[in-house]
Amino acid sequence: MSSPKKTSKSPGRSKARGRSTSASRKVTRSRSRSSGRKPKAEPQPEVETTIEVTKSTKRIPRPSGKSPSRVSKRETTVTTRIVTSNVSAEQEQASVTPVRTSSRISSILEKEREESARLRDQLRSEMLSNLKTPPPLEKPQPTKSTRESPHYEFMGPVGTFFLIFLLPFTVYYINWTCRKGRCSILEIPKLPRNIIGEFFEVESMLVFLAWFFFQVVLALLPVGSVYEGQPLKSGGRLKYRCNGFFALIVSLLTLAAAIYFKCPVTKIVDKFYKLMTSAVVFSISLSVCLYISSRFVNPKKLAPGGNTGNVIYDFFIGRELNPRVGSLDLKFFCELRPGLIGWVIMDWIMVYKAYEENGTLPANQLLVTVFQTIYVADALWFESAILTTMDIIHDGFGFMLAFGDLAWVPFLYSLQPRFLYESKLVLPWYCLAPIALLNLVGYTIFRLSNSQKDRFRRDPKDPLFSGMEVIPTQAGKKLLVSGWWGLCRKPNYLGDLIMALSWSLTTGFGQILTYFYPIYFLVLLIHRERRDFEQCQKKYGSSWNKYCEKVPYRIFPYIY
Repeated sequence: MSSPKKTSKSPGRSKARGRSTSASRKVTRSRSRSSGRKPKAEPQPEVETTIEVTKSTKRIPRPSGKSPSRVSKRETTVTTRIVTSNVSAEQEQASVTPVRTSSRISSILEKEREESARLRDQLRSEMLSNLKTPPPLEKPQPTKSTRESPHYEFMGPVGTFFLIFLLPFTVYYINWTCRKGRCSILEIPKLPRNIIGEFFEVESMLVFLAWFFFQVVLALLPVGSVYEGQPLKSGGRLKYRCNGFFALIVSLLTLAAAIYFKCPVTKIVDKFYKLMTSAVVFSISLSVCLYISSRFVNPKKLAPGGNTGNVIYDFFIGRELNPRVGSLDLKFFCELRPGLIGWVIMDWIMVYKAYEENGTLPANQLLVTVFQTIYVADALWFESAILTTMDIIHDGFGFMLAFGDLAWVPFLYSLQPRFLYESKLVLPWYCLAPIALLNLVGYTIFRLSNSQKDRFRRDPKDPLFSGMEVIPTQAGKKLLVSGWWGLCRKPNYLGDLIMALSWSLTTGFGQILTYFYPIYFLVLLIHRERRDFEQCQKKYGSSWNKYCEKVPYRIFPYIY
């Protein structure tokens, strides 16, 4: 860079000064040589300072990315070079005017020393700041490969596609195979010539719809307590009117009145397969409507597992978590009302039909009907407990729950009473007594474990739990390690399975299909326990792992 020219004070003197420049320089240089003076000796410390700053700059490790310190280093180096050039220019000008040389050079050197010291301090502070706080890295944008893939159950879209067809086929196959007192799994049932006439009619569909909306009316009546559900992802809590036990009593009284007034209620048994088809068609239609309506709701109202983007999987699992029509929660309503109460009503109609035909009450059939009535009555009496289950909290309302609640439960769970009605099988009292005792043991485990769990959830500080071991969790809740829940992780499942076995024992040991319910229920509860295990592990983390170490058995103590 060229040195800046000195500006003259008046334009008229510029030419004269320009002509005398070369001569004066020669005189000055000759004088300096003859007298032994060294006019450039004084600027030397500044040049050394400049070189020192430049070298220290080179010793600084270069960061991987561009940073403000790198720019400052360049500016420092350029500035020091400008300082050196300015000093050289001033030295040349000083040789022209020797009178003001020493004072001007001293002041310039003093200023440049201060500037150099300032630059050194600035450079030093920038180095320290870069070492303490490295430049922030740019956060990488998520790509298709880094996005979290959806978590599938039931073997994903392929598995759910087959289940959509397999579940209705199972309902038809088992009920059509197990009829007229025979339940051979190896026997291929012969289809009737008129399939449509055998399995469907408009009258049966109207009967099913009348039953469904009769239960809707009972559910909307201002009877029973109102409970709040769990906190929602969208904020707030939903309210549920729990009057299921009231609906059960009204339904049983209505059946008794119909029998008293000689209404042809036994036609329900004659139209069993047609009513079954009506339930299948209605549940599939309801599932389609639920899926379509879920496309227009707020994404916050969707179920966590039913919003994968795959149409088949989401249709099966259910997209919307709590679909409602006014104050009627469809999932909560279908979970316990039409299917469970319809199951009990169908059982008692079969008992009444058997009494009409035989003149006596068959002990086997009556016993299993009482077992199942107590089971359903218990579920409806403690209806509010379902608000904390996986079906309500996690699963959406889709084909899986709609078909299961409306078609699978009433028409497969009533298999034992229907077989006993058609086969006329009677077991002696010494066989029925142990079966009744087994059912009582199962129900006791089921009810006491569920009651202990519900009471602990409502109030962990209850004096009842003062001497019991608990594990605190990061979620703010506590895990009960004593009592029934120290025996195994799912004692209520254990009681449920014992009851299911006792129901099938009333049919004897000659037919394997009558044991379909406990076999299926075992697979279902093991799968449900696995799903619940994954959810609790995500929710409670290390606290859940500690609980599993203390309670190693899942359902069956000392076995599994």
